Amino acid sequence: MKLLSSIASPRWPLRSGQTAFTLTEFMVAMSIFALVIFAVIYSQMFGMKMFTMTQSKLTASNGARKVLNRIRDEIRSGKTMVVGNGDANSFSIILSNAPVVGNALQIYPTTATNTFVRYYLDLSDQKLKRQTSGSNQLEVLASYITNQIVFRAEDYAGNVLTNEQNNRVIKMTLQFYQWEFPVMVAGQGGYYDYYKLQTRMTRRTIE
Repeated sequence: MKLLSSIASPRWPLRSGQTAFTLTEFMVAMSIFALVIFAVIYSQMFGMKMFTMTQSKLTASNGARKVLNRIRDEIRSGKTMVVGNGDANSFSIILSNAPVVGNALQIYPTTATNTFVRYYLDLSDQKLKRQTSGSNQLEVLASYITNQIVFRAEDYAGNVLTNEQNNRVIKMTLQFYQWEFPVMVAGQGGYYDYYKLQTRMTRRTIE
C-alpha cells in the first residue's frame, strides 16, 4: 500500500512585475557600475602616467651614467687633455691668459698629437658627440643639451684656470631636458623634465 505525501511545496501566485527591478533600484545599480568603471579607467591612466614618468627618469639617469663612465675612463688613461672649442672638422685651443672653458675636450692617449679622442657639443643640434682621429664616424652620447659651455679646466679649489697647469681638473657640466610624457604635444602645455650632470675628473701631470 502506497501512501502519498501530503507535504507539497507551496506555489504562491506571482503578481505582475514582482520579479523585475524598480526604476530606483536600476538607477542605483547603474550608478555603482559607472563609478566602478571610472575608478578602473582612472587607475589604469594613473599607472601609465607613473610608468612613463619613471621610464623617462631612468632613461636619462642611465644615459648620463654611461657618458660619465666613458669620458672618465678615457681621461684617466690618456696622456694629455686639452679644453677648447671644436666640432667634427676642427679644434681650437684657448688662448693664453683666457679662461680655459669651451664646448670641446680633446684627449691624447699617447704623446702623438695626431692620435686623439674628441668630445664636443654640436651647437647645431645640441648633442654631445664623440669622434676619434682618422675617422669621420660620430657617436652621439647625449641629446637635448641646453648649456653651451660643457668643459672647464680648474684648479684643486674649483677656480677656472687661464693656462695649462699640471694639477688641473676637468669639470664637465651637462644640462639637458627630456620629455616627461612623450605622447603629449610639445610647446605650451607640454611637460619636460630637466636634468643636470656635473662631475670633475683629473689625470696625471702633463707630459
